[in-house]
Amino acid sequence: MQKYHCGAELFNYTPRTSHEVKVGNRPMGGPSNPIRLQSMTTTKTTDTAESVAQTERIVAAGADYVRLTTQGLREAENLRNIKAGLQADGVDVPLVADVHFNPAVADAAAAIVEGVRINPGNYVDPARTFRHLEYTDEEYAAELDRLEARFKQLLAICRQHHTALRIGVNHGSLSDRIMSRYGDTPAGIVESCMEFLRICVRENFRDVVISIKASNTVVMVRSVRLLCAVMDREGMDFPLHLGVTEAGEGEDGRIKSAAGIGVLLADGIGDTIRVSLSEAPEAEIPVAYKLAAHVVERAGHPFIPGRAFPGFDYVSPDRRPTIAVGNIGGTHPPVVISTRLDGDAHFSATLPDYVYAGRQLPAVEQRKAGVKYIIDADLWAGEPDTYPVFTTETLPFVGMCKAKMKFLFLTYPALGEEVKACLRHHPEMVIIAQSNHANRLGEQRALIHELWSENLSTPVVVFLQSAFGDDQREDFQICHAADAGALFFDGLADGLMLFNTTPEGHRPLAHDLQDDTAFGILQATRQRTTKTEYISCPGCGRTLYDLQQTIARIKAETGHLKGLKIGIMGCIVNGPGEMADADYGYVGAGPEKVSLYRGKVCVEKNIPQADAVKRLLELIEKDRARNADTQTD
Repeated sequence: MQKYHCGAELFNYTPRTSHEVKVGNRPMGGPSNPIRLQSMTTTKTTDTAESVAQTERIVAAGADYVRLTTQGLREAENLRNIKAGLQADGVDVPLVADVHFNPAVADAAAAIVEGVRINPGNYVDPARTFRHLEYTDEEYAAELDRLEARFKQLLAICRQHHTALRIGVNHGSLSDRIMSRYGDTPAGIVESCMEFLRICVRENFRDVVISIKASNTVVMVRSVRLLCAVMDREGMDFPLHLGVTEAGEGEDGRIKSAAGIGVLLADGIGDTIRVSLSEAPEAEIPVAYKLAAHVVERAGHPFIPGRAFPGFDYVSPDRRPTIAVGNIGGTHPPVVISTRLDGDAHFSATLPDYVYAGRQLPAVEQRKAGVKYIIDADLWAGEPDTYPVFTTETLPFVGMCKAKMKFLFLTYPALGEEVKACLRHHPEMVIIAQSNHANRLGEQRALIHELWSENLSTPVVVFLQSAFGDDQREDFQICHAADAGALFFDGLADGLMLFNTTPEGHRPLAHDLQDDTAFGILQATRQRTTKTEYISCPGCGRTLYDLQQTIARIKAETGHLKGLKIGIMGCIVNGPGEMADADYGYVGAGPEKVSLYRGKVCVEKNIPQADAVKRLLELIEKDRARNADTQTD
């Protein structure tokens, strides 16, 4: 437990203290600046007209900063023309150069634009090759001296031109040097960043923002939490940029980004964000705005007097130990409870584990096979695969009920001594945690921590209520992913139940979409896999094929392969590393060329882009056939 998140601060929204960093005319961090929003162009940075036009679309969508890929000196120098084109059109927005592999390019860009992003994994270290390197302590120190000497040159240029710096660590491009000493761990990710930050502190250069990104949301959240702890320990308060890299597109990309970014924002961490979607970059900004607004609106909420469980590890939490009640809790994956008070019997391909039917249990012939039903306790008649749910008002009658599994709607304020005694006496109970608090995440955290502190091992299903129409499905997904995601990252929840009412003047939000959102949140937080996962980058000027069209084709051909992970990457910068836990990878290798990966191993190099999707599908089918033969033998 880190001191900046112990006690009440775990339950009450309290922004992390950071110092202000000047980025052109839009400073970030500090006590008064809003959460800044940003995106990145997908145009070639040598194409002035297209880069200007796309930047203007991103700014019109509400972005505070726009980042442009800057591969070489030609791209760096053309930033002048892009900046001039924007100024001619009356658009004044800070530009950030995104630099990999070439420190000289960072030097050049720092004299032109308002910000430069460098990647510690490839700033002076060579590109990652997944080789294990052996260093003596003296040799490792010599490498750090080499890094510092080169990095100080960039800091001097940034200081001269009042240019801000982003130290942007990507899980997928950690150097072999860091990997060899620290392994593929949050500790290694954080150290990759701290090596540069310590130089900034020694040089008294403060216009620095940090980011740690990963496509694996668990790695991303744990690494950022650890970074905050390490900075706090070393007396640093640099602002943070948040993002889930290679999040994908569509609903999955939104849910994954909201879950990963939302948990950190909810804990007051984050001064600027980017929602990375494999879509037009201007589409990212409204999503980012909704996410930030959902979290920030809880500021000044009524105080929650929570009590943190003393053994809770905020940086690297384990799942709260619970007893298994049926298939809920224990070592079971989290369940999904669907809310169907209107008797709707239409389900998507992935069935919920339970349906809450309220006071109207469907007739036997109308019930979905494989789904269990929950009904209000006073109406429960003992039918097979049906279970009663109690409230605190009906709880005195729980002893009269002979059901082997019982549910209880419970809020944190209602968790009194009588309820605790009842839970101790009835191990067959499952809590459905409710909250109407302005900070429902904080109050549900407080409820579960109180159970934990009281040595009550009752499983908990998180209940989230909302009021969105069908035209607000994006809002529904973002808000619920942000709130529920935190509880799953913290290891506090054993299931998820979403309940939505329809506002006046809107069409209802379909029940099966609500269920799919719940399953999407569980997959995004690495709790339960129910469909194919696509790790796809948002694209940039390095991407040399039609990323969106390719993603659509691969998804159409592989969407039935439940549990398979496929990486679709525009270029080699993060490719093999960021999709390290993917089963297959499709990575841009050059102009109209693609390389295919099985895990981290490249199995086909420089395939013509026109043939690459077909060859990927052939590779998957060949492996599936071989695996089927092996299982038969």
